[in-house]
Formats: sequence, structure tokens, C-alpha cells
Amino acid sequence: MKHPVAKSVGWALVHAARLHRTRVGERLNGLGLFPGQEQVLQALVGGKTLTMGELASLLRVKPPTASKTIARLAAQGLVQRATEPGDARIVVVRLTDEGARRAASIDNLWNEVEDDLLRGFDNKDRKRLRKLLRKAARNLAGSSSDEGESLDEDPDTDDIEEAPAIASVG
Repeated sequence: MKHPVAKSVGWALVHAARLHRTRVGERLNGLGLFPGQEQVLQALVGGKTLTMGELASLLRVKPPTASKTIARLAAQGLVQRATEPGDARIVVVRLTDEGARRAASIDNLWNEVEDDLLRGFDNKDRKRLRKLLRKAARNLAGSSSDEGESLDEDPDTDDIEEAPAIASVG
């Protein structure tokens, strides 16, 4: 039996997003992580040190949510927290060596799921889909939203029509 709105774009998007999140979640579980924790690890890659406020803003969550996530990751030895010299009210977070190793595994996991998601799409279709999804997100976020602004940062500056058709992730 088909859902009453099965022909809607929104329904297809929600369905694909749920399947994607489930696939990513299953693989994250294999790394001992929960969905959402990978975003923190990836935000700190490359020796970055961020404050709790910066992390919350980057992840688009409230500070208590970021703090809870950091506490769980610290308990696993993946991040370390420290107070800012000169202002003990400011907590900064950075990856541990194990956190950096786990973050590298996340990149591989994400690429594998991306390959599954876009199997059969040529490079032109991949770029078009990315641009259309960003446009839809901007529409929903509204033009004055920070989310809408960050969605304008499109790494695909070349023209879609001129992109070569290749099978790898673009």
C-alpha cells in the first residue's frame, strides 16, 4: 500500500533521508558512536580547538546538547576539554589521538554510504541533486537565516552542463 503523499517530493526526501541516516547510524554503531557524534569529531579534525559555544553554533544545537555530546565523547577518550587560559568560564574542546583516528574512519564510512546513495548517478546528476537540495533547504530556511546563508557556500562552481560524466563521488 502506498502512502497518500508518496508522489510528493517532500515525502521522497524524508524517506531517502531516513534510509540514509539509518545506514550511517548502523555504520557509526560499528565505531562505537551514535548519530550526531560524528559531526563533532569531524568539526575538530585537523587540530582545531573550538569553544562549546562555537561547537553548538556549528552543529546548530543548543549549548546543553553540545555539552552532553562532548561529555559522552570525552568519556570514550575521543575528545578532551580544557578551560581557556585566563577565563575558566570558557571551555575548549579538541580531539585526542584516538578521536582523530575515529574521525578518519568516519570519512571512509561517509564516502561508502555516499557511494551507495548515488549509485547509478553520473557526475552531472550528482551536482544537480546537490544544488537542488541546497536550493530547497534555502527555501525552507528563509533568506535571513544563518542556515540559508551557509547553504550558499557551493563548492561546485563549474557549470553543471559542462561537467564530465564520471562514476566516482564528486
